[in-house]
Amino acid sequence: MARAVVDWYDFHADYEYSTDDVPVSRLRRRSNVNVDAIHDFPVDSEMAPAQLYSTESGRLFHSGKIAIVTVGLPARGKTHVSVALSRYLRWLGVKTHAFHLGDYRREHMGPGNDVPHDYFFVNASPSSVKLRQTILQKCRFDLYHFLDREMGQVAIYDAVNPTAEGRKQLSKEFLKHEIQTIFIESYVDDPKIIEQNVRGVKISSPDYQGWNPNDAVQDYIRRMGAKIPHFETMDEHELNYIKMINAGERIIVNNCRFGYLPNRIVFYLMNLHIKSRRTYFARSGVATGEDSYKADGLLCDEGESYSQRLCNALLEHREKEREEFVKQGGNDEELKPLTVWTSTRRRTVQTAAHLQERGFKVKQRPQMSQLNPGNSNMTEEEIKAHYPADWDKHQLDPYHHRFPRGESYHDLAVRMEPIILELEREKNDLLIIAHESVLRVLYGYLMACSTSDIPSLKFPRNEIVEILPESYNNRAKRVPIPHTDTNGAYVP
Repeated sequence: MARAVVDWYDFHADYEYSTDDVPVSRLRRRSNVNVDAIHDFPVDSEMAPAQLYSTESGRLFHSGKIAIVTVGLPARGKTHVSVALSRYLRWLGVKTHAFHLGDYRREHMGPGNDVPHDYFFVNASPSSVKLRQTILQKCRFDLYHFLDREMGQVAIYDAVNPTAEGRKQLSKEFLKHEIQTIFIESYVDDPKIIEQNVRGVKISSPDYQGWNPNDAVQDYIRRMGAKIPHFETMDEHELNYIKMINAGERIIVNNCRFGYLPNRIVFYLMNLHIKSRRTYFARSGVATGEDSYKADGLLCDEGESYSQRLCNALLEHREKEREEFVKQGGNDEELKPLTVWTSTRRRTVQTAAHLQERGFKVKQRPQMSQLNPGNSNMTEEEIKAHYPADWDKHQLDPYHHRFPRGESYHDLAVRMEPIILELEREKNDLLIIAHESVLRVLYGYLMACSTSDIPSLKFPRNEIVEILPESYNNRAKRVPIPHTDTNGAYVP
């Protein structure tokens, strides 16, 4: 019974419900690419997002089965870390799924039903302990089923796991199933980070729908207060663990030397921070001369006018968001500055010029050059006439197929892997101005789009796409650019 108590502290406050108020779990990829699909259960025929590598077994790097177990008090960013790591590993091609104990609690209780008042307490009543055991068994069953029956490779077990003894028992249990265990502790003692995380949880959590915001914050703090005296930070030298201190300010790695994949996980976490920021996507303006891959012309007059409207629309939108943030209780000190990334193409650099003139930092990224279309730099009718076989292959798999002397979207994704790590490391709000092919791949990573979705994503020039980070998933929002049509031309 004691073991069930130490294993079962869950404060993971985000869960997505379907339109029928039925918890969504283990579903195939939805068609709505404006909703982050990281929690859609990966199936054999379709992994999300776009995997860089693949094998018939679904297991890579000779690493076998791995359980990643989160450790940390509530509002320390555990769920953010587990979701971000799931996104990155699935991007690599590692079949990964996160098992959030909070999801199982909400699904078991059903919509509108709350757990007993002492459910989260260490000295809970026998009935509450039995309830926790029931939910825990369901979570463990799904975890083992994923690794053993569905050829999963990494299962992320997202819970507080507060005591050293409980963690040792958990590692031994997984080892009996031939599962290597890595513990990831998110340790935070910075009050500002904790306060920011609490605010984010109480706004987005299904646990607090309909609550007064101040009451939600106080209830969440009460839950945390009930658990703090019983938490033991990781110091078990015999276990494999990674301790992230104050949102990546410092990282301690203990062991984790049993394969290539754990090293990739450590490297990724060294680039990750749990402080949320917004990402904006925008097309570059129209250039002079021919519209081709080889051409690198300057912006035409229409493109110059578009870049000015883009600048104004983004800054006005950010000002409205700032006012709303302050109205909800935030302060100006927590607002993040804006950084701009462009490719090295002249039209993208010029599109950012008005922002640079206003003092925003602009960085050029050579890896963000557009996809090389090869011989496909012609109309669809010309491709069908000159390369009918290639055209048929491209229609069957537009993500992996490459035209002669060109790149596929998969090639582009491999090329931009360093950009993915830079994106995770960036702490400022970020505007990315690039060609549509580049935006498709980066959007596919952040929103966990499948390979079938990425080649057809649309980024018209009359919109800025904003990615809103939440602790459980990302959400996309379209910000209109006034007086602009889909090609960037001025509309009175």
